[in-house]
Amino acid sequence: MLDHVCIFTKGGSLLWVLSFVGLKGDPINTLIRACLLEERAGQSSFEYIIPSGGTYALKWSLNNGLGLVFVAVYQKALKLLYVDELLERMNRAFAPRYKPGCFEYPDFDATFQRLLKDCEEKAEAARRPSTQQLAPAQVGAAAGQQRRASGAKTGGSSQEGDSDGTADGGEAAAAAAAPASGSDAGPAGDSAGQSSDDAEGEDGAANGAASEFVPNLDKLKKLGKRAGPGGKVTRHHADRVEEPKKKAPAGKKGKQARVWGDAANGKEEGPLDFTEGEPGEAQEVAADLNQRSLIDVEEEVTYDELEEEEEAAAAGAPKKGGLLSSFVRTIGVNVALTRTDIEPALATLKKKLMERNVAEEIADKVTESVATSLEGRKLASFTRVSTAVQQAVEEALTRILTPKRSIDVLREVKAVQAKGQPYTIVFVGVNGVGKSTNLAKVAYWLLQNGVKVMIAACDTFRSGAVEQLKTHCARLQVPLYERGYEKDPAKVAFEAAKAAQRSGIDVLLVDTAGRMQDNEPLMRALSNLINLNQPDLVLFVGEALVGNDAVDQLTKFNQRLADLCPDPTQRHLIDGIVLTKFDTIDDKVGAALSMVYTSGAPIMFVGCGQTYVDLKKLHVKSVVKSLLK
Repeated sequence: MLDHVCIFTKGGSLLWVLSFVGLKGDPINTLIRACLLEERAGQSSFEYIIPSGGTYALKWSLNNGLGLVFVAVYQKALKLLYVDELLERMNRAFAPRYKPGCFEYPDFDATFQRLLKDCEEKAEAARRPSTQQLAPAQVGAAAGQQRRASGAKTGGSSQEGDSDGTADGGEAAAAAAAPASGSDAGPAGDSAGQSSDDAEGEDGAANGAASEFVPNLDKLKKLGKRAGPGGKVTRHHADRVEEPKKKAPAGKKGKQARVWGDAANGKEEGPLDFTEGEPGEAQEVAADLNQRSLIDVEEEVTYDELEEEEEAAAAGAPKKGGLLSSFVRTIGVNVALTRTDIEPALATLKKKLMERNVAEEIADKVTESVATSLEGRKLASFTRVSTAVQQAVEEALTRILTPKRSIDVLREVKAVQAKGQPYTIVFVGVNGVGKSTNLAKVAYWLLQNGVKVMIAACDTFRSGAVEQLKTHCARLQVPLYERGYEKDPAKVAFEAAKAAQRSGIDVLLVDTAGRMQDNEPLMRALSNLINLNQPDLVLFVGEALVGNDAVDQLTKFNQRLADLCPDPTQRHLIDGIVLTKFDTIDDKVGAALSMVYTSGAPIMFVGCGQTYVDLKKLHVKSVVKSLLK
C-alpha cells in the first residue's frame, strides 16, 4: 500500500498530492536535495531512513518536456512491484491536463484511484499462478502420494524402505514415462539395493588389498637421497655410512657477530666515523612567510580552445569542435528529444570521461542522469541536439563539483575561538598520499592569516613520522605535541587538544597514520580517535592519480566511520577532500569528479607542488573544461 503520492514541477511548485497516511520525517525534500539536485536522477529508487525507525522507498518519474516530477512513497518492507507502471501511467494521464500557472487539479483524484486499482489488480493477478500452471503440479503431487502409500504397504524391513526411497528419488522420471505401481517399485528397489551392495563389496575388497602393502620407509629414504644436481644414488651408495665431518682447525676463529646499539664500542668507533673535521649541528632554515600561499591568490584561467575558435572565426576558417564535434548535428524544429537522438552523444561522453580518469561506475551514473534530464525535452526552433547535450553536460558537472555547503575555515576558527577552544582538523587517508606534507601547507596558510597553530603527531605507527613533523614544525616555528611511538592515537589527540587550549592555540592540526581502507585494526583506531575527540573538520587526503580506487577508498572510509561509531546520532564522517599531486595529471582530472560524486564532500584544497605555498582551491570551471576538452 502506498503512503504518499505527489506531483510537482522542477521549480518546486506542488501541483497535486494524495496522502494515505502521514509521513514521518521529510522524505520528499531529502529526495530533491540528495538525488534530483545531485545528478542522480538515473537511479531507480531512493531510500529514506525514518528517524523513529523504519525505511521509506521512493520512486519517481520525470516529464522533461513539461518539467514535472511524479513521486510515490511507500514502506520499503512491502516491496510493491507496480509502482513504476503506476508512475508512468500517471505521467501519461496528467500531461494533457497540465496548464502552466494552474496549481489545483481536484479532478485527477478519481483518475488516480482508477489507475491505482488497475495496477494493484494486475500485480495481484501476476502473483497468482494460472490454472494451466497448477495442473501439472497437482497431477505430480497426487502420483507421488499414491506411490509413497503403496511403498509403505509393501515395505516391511529397513532394507525395503531404503529401496522405496531410491525409487521415490526417480519419481519425476517415472511419472513422465508411465505411471508405476507400488508392487513394481519394490523389486526394482531390491535389485538396485543388491547392485549397490555388490559395488560396495567390490570397493571394500579393493581397499583391503590396497591396505596390505606397507612400504619400507627407511629403505626409501636411503634410495631417495640425491647424489648431487643429477639423478639418484645407487643402492650401494645409499647403504654406505656417511663419514663424519672434519672439524675446523682449533687456531682459526669464525666471524664474530656485530653488536648493535645506540653507541659504537671502542673497536668500531674508528671505522664507523667518516666525518671530516669537526662535526657541526644541522640548522633548520625557517620558512619564509612572506611568500603568499596560492589559496589566497585568485586563479586566472584561460581556455585555449575558445581562443583557437575566436582566431579561426576571425580568419574565416571553419570552427573547430571539441568533445561534442562528433555528436548529432541535426536541427530540431520544436521536437522532443528521444533516447535514440542522444545515444551517440552519451556513448562519446562516457568514453571521454573514462579517458579523463573518471571511474567507470561514476561515468555510467553521470551519463544516465544526463539522459534522464534530456529525454522528452523539447528543443527550440533551429537548435542543434549537440548544443542541448553540451549545455546539459556542463550544467551537470558544474552542479556535482560545486560545494553544497560552504566551509570557510577562517570564519569557523573565529567562531570557535570565541568559545575559548581550539579548532581541530584531522587529516586521514591511505598510505603515501601526502598527509603530513599537506598538513604543513595548511599550517603555513593559517600562519599567514594570523592564526596560532599547533601540530599533534598522532601517527604512532610509521617509523620517522614524528621526526618528519619535527622538521616541519622547526621550519614553520610552531609547537609540536608528540608522545613518541606505539601510543594510543586517540589519547594523544585528546591530550594535545587540552594542551592547545591551555596555550591559547587557535587551530590544532592532527596528523594520523596512513591506512588502507580494508585494514580493520587501523580503521577501528581511527574511528576511536574521531569519536573520542569530535573534531571540527575531517579532511580526506587522496591522490589525483587514482580513478576507480578513489571510489573504493572514500566509500569504505565513510562506511567504517559510520559502522564503528557507538552512537549513530553523533557519527562524524568525512567533511572535505584534499586532492594531492594535481600538477602531475595534465587534463586527467577525473578523480576530482569521482571523489565528490561518491562522498558528497567538497574538494577544499588542491596540492600543486612541493613547497609550502603550493596549495590552492579547486577551480570548478577549469575542471569542467578539462573533462570536456
